[in-house]
Amino acid sequence: MEEYRGIQMDLLLLIALVALTSVAFVHTFLMGLQTWEHRRFARSHLTRLERWRPTGRAMIFIPCKGFDLGLTENLGRLLRQDYDDYEVTFVVESPWDPAYNLIAQVMAEHPERISHLVVAGVAKQGGQKVHNLRTAIERKVRPDIEYLVFVDSDARPRPEWLRSMIGRLEKSPGDVGAVTGYRWLLPERPTLANHLLYGVNGLVASLLGSRNFYPIWGGSWAIRRTTFEEVGLLDAWRGTLSDDLVATNVLRRRGLGVQYEPACMAVSPVDGTLWGHFAFLRRQYIISRFHLPGLWAAGLIGSSILSVGWLCILAMAAWAIATGSWLIYPAAAAAVAVHGLNMARALIRQNLAIVYLPEHAEQLRRSVRFDVWLNPLAGWFSTAAMLASAVGSTIRWRGIKYRLEKNGLARIVARDAAIHAVNDEAAPTTLDPIEWPSLSDDDPAEELRRKAA
Repeated sequence: MEEYRGIQMDLLLLIALVALTSVAFVHTFLMGLQTWEHRRFARSHLTRLERWRPTGRAMIFIPCKGFDLGLTENLGRLLRQDYDDYEVTFVVESPWDPAYNLIAQVMAEHPERISHLVVAGVAKQGGQKVHNLRTAIERKVRPDIEYLVFVDSDARPRPEWLRSMIGRLEKSPGDVGAVTGYRWLLPERPTLANHLLYGVNGLVASLLGSRNFYPIWGGSWAIRRTTFEEVGLLDAWRGTLSDDLVATNVLRRRGLGVQYEPACMAVSPVDGTLWGHFAFLRRQYIISRFHLPGLWAAGLIGSSILSVGWLCILAMAAWAIATGSWLIYPAAAAAVAVHGLNMARALIRQNLAIVYLPEHAEQLRRSVRFDVWLNPLAGWFSTAAMLASAVGSTIRWRGIKYRLEKNGLARIVARDAAIHAVNDEAAPTTLDPIEWPSLSDDDPAEELRRKAA
């Protein structure tokens, strides 16, 4: 009887192993096909950048707070775009922001480009970033501006970024409301934390492609001014935290899609701790849960399939070794098959990384190797963050603690002490557009500070 029960148990475990392996294998195979298609799509676009020759005045909005990695280079790239008819508007919360003087210096180094620096003041409700954007748009957008373009201060776009973004938007069909890019992380140091976040980012980025209904990524996107006004996005942003996901929902309700443009994939330097990266992922997933719950649930299921499948296969192999069961052989075969397919998918993904960042191939070498051989770790890291995002409604973002409400609004719970110390009530709300050659011979940063006083 005991022998019969043992056989029954082995058969049940074998059936479970086959089922888990099949699901994980199919999931990995389909995601691999998606990555392959993304690579094909990206290559076809990046080899034909000269086709984009749009016209029309654009204004780029860059909300800044504190020092991001490589901030000087990031901002300089935005003032050196391969497009003639555009202006740049930087926006900060306060003239005492650490980025304020650096922005002034970057503006002074590029007198050929019309640029503005707006001081938005402290947000009373909603996210500080959204408040900054709303203030800058209200003060700087004019009827002759045809395109509104948004980029984060930690993004480092290619010279053709703006031209490609506007060109894609100009040629898009009437049912497309916006064009988005995304980020490809560039680890500053080859640490475990950076490798893991790099792997997670690559998994997400590879899901983009040629379809028309993607979420907007707030760090690199554009919309026609007329569309922005027609859908009432400025009012929709009031009191909210997420500029991009709110915009995505507003456009979808109007039947307007979002296209992804590979030339708008921006390099984003990254360097942090394991806990810092985990908190970042959890924050992103919580925001997604509140604004795009269907997409968040799909992401959780998709991430869990492979992560849980892997853990079960490894647990079964460990049990077989401990008990001397013959199941060690099918368990080992399952692990090799799934991991082998995962490695193939990772190789395609890392080839995609070189398509986007050929000049950084050497710097990416260790992260690429980590992702190819140990990619399940990034999957587990992401799944853990997604599970953690299933509960809670408070997040901390750039020194401010927010509570997300079910109606999509956000309430400020607390600010860091350093922020309280700044008398933002006395700060000016805006600075006029500056033509740097007309300034005195004084240091431009000091001149700006005097204008703000």
